[in-house]
Amino acid sequence: MEIIEIAKDLISFKTVTGNLSEIERCLDYIKKLLTPFGVKVDIFKNGKASPVIFARNTDDMHFDALVLGHIDVVPAKGQMFIPVVKGGKLYGRGALDMKSFAAVAIKSMAYVAQKKLDLKFGFVLSTDEEKGSASLEAFLKKNPDLKADIVLDNDVGGDVTKIITRCKNPVYVRLKAKGQAAHGSTPWEGFDANEQLFLTWQNIRKVYPAFNTDTKAPVDTWIDTVHFAIVEGGKVTNIISDEATALLDFRLTEKSSVKDLAKKLEGLMAKGVTFEIEYSSIPVVVDEKNPIIESYRKICEEVLAQKVEFEYMGGATDSRALYERGATVVMHSGTGEGMHASGEYVDIKTVKQISDIQIKFLEKLAGQK
Repeated sequence: MEIIEIAKDLISFKTVTGNLSEIERCLDYIKKLLTPFGVKVDIFKNGKASPVIFARNTDDMHFDALVLGHIDVVPAKGQMFIPVVKGGKLYGRGALDMKSFAAVAIKSMAYVAQKKLDLKFGFVLSTDEEKGSASLEAFLKKNPDLKADIVLDNDVGGDVTKIITRCKNPVYVRLKAKGQAAHGSTPWEGFDANEQLFLTWQNIRKVYPAFNTDTKAPVDTWIDTVHFAIVEGGKVTNIISDEATALLDFRLTEKSSVKDLAKKLEGLMAKGVTFEIEYSSIPVVVDEKNPIIESYRKICEEVLAQKVEFEYMGGATDSRALYERGATVVMHSGTGEGMHASGEYVDIKTVKQISDIQIKFLEKLAGQK
């Protein structure tokens, strides 16, 4: 099973989140790859949720190890769905995020089944991760007994020499400003909802500073941050807005709680502005001295022939869902650049290295049973 050829095939499917026909074609392709190896493959569908593919070598819902990932991608021009290999790099939409590593999961699954390793192993690939992973949420809700001792998460792309041991908690907060409409020429007769939203914005920025290419990154990036993701207010130019909203994307470290965030926000609202926490999760924090992490790191250093370091990641991970169910999460991916951009690529050598590491790790787990 040639991993780069599988990755190229996966890239060729235009699995933009919501493109159900292409997503289903891609899932059928994966199922056909694995069926000859005797792998149990189900394509889970639940109401309006996007499908999920669930492959495994057991009927037991408590796995020794499980890979978690996705096959959907963000939109791109048509030519990005034609994979290109150049200079040791694989270019295309999803090359880094994360079809190359979905290919890794497929190869690992085939290997475990073919070699009949004494290991309860499988993978779950969702199809709407780029827009919130409602499909994975529906799948896990339908399978409350699904657990894994170890979750292998390759959706943290960037550097094969880094193992991620911490991810932040994403918290989405909706601001709602209420005002009083009036003609734009007589603002004293109205109460501007936009203005109150901006005042609240300024208050929040006193607590959570803004960062950009001009300010550069802080010395310590392991801090709580927020950006104003969506701002809406006003309908026409000559009317004072009577309502405005903003969606804020907070990223909290393990030192901050959602409860504490809410307390802070209560004191930052301008007149007429309220807030609602629309979504929150948990941070993922893995003990770097955990024997599982130490074992995985040792295999990495053997395969890469160099030292592997631990790193923190400001982004969130879908593996937090199984982390909540008691899994030790191993977050590690290959090297590449351009995630969600026009020049997205992955270093081919590192994809093969991730595959070798994963298989050696699974062999070791099976040997320890």
